[in-house]
Order: sequence, then structure tokens, then C-alpha cells
Amino acid sequence: MARDYSEDTVMFKVQAEENQAQDILMTVYAALKEKGYNPINQLVGYLLSGDPAYITSHGNARSLIRRLERDELLEELLRHYLDK
Repeated sequence: MARDYSEDTVMFKVQAEENQAQDILMTVYAALKEKGYNPINQLVGYLLSGDPAYITSHGNARSLIRRLERDELLEELLRHYLDK
């Protein structure tokens, strides 16, 4: 008898997404610091407003951070903070 998979819930999570978010945050942090900005303030401004102008284009940081949704970045930040 064939199994009906339409009733099953499948959970799929790619570990690489977490590493990608962490890598992007670290790269953006470094670029902001290199340009003399306060990286924490700039990242908070971006996360709250969604305005990419808070992120420098130096080192391709603005383009990198826009690869991920803000909720993905927040999830990574919370995971890292709460796991410690």
C-alpha cells in the first residue's frame, strides 16, 4: 500500500544558512569598524529600519547584508546570544 506523504510534516533546516548569516554579520561588522563607524549602532539601525544606508558599501558589506532577510539576521544574533 502506498503511503500518503501529504499528511506528514517535514522539517528541513540547512545548517549552511546559519553559518552564512554569521559570516555576513562578521564581515559587515569588520567593514563598518574599518570605516570608523560604531558597528553595533549601525547594525541596530539597519535591523530596526531595514534601511541599507546604515551599512557601508565598503568591502561589499551593504550588498552582503541584503542577501539575508532581517529576521534571519535577528535569529542568528539571538541564537548566538542565548547559546552562551
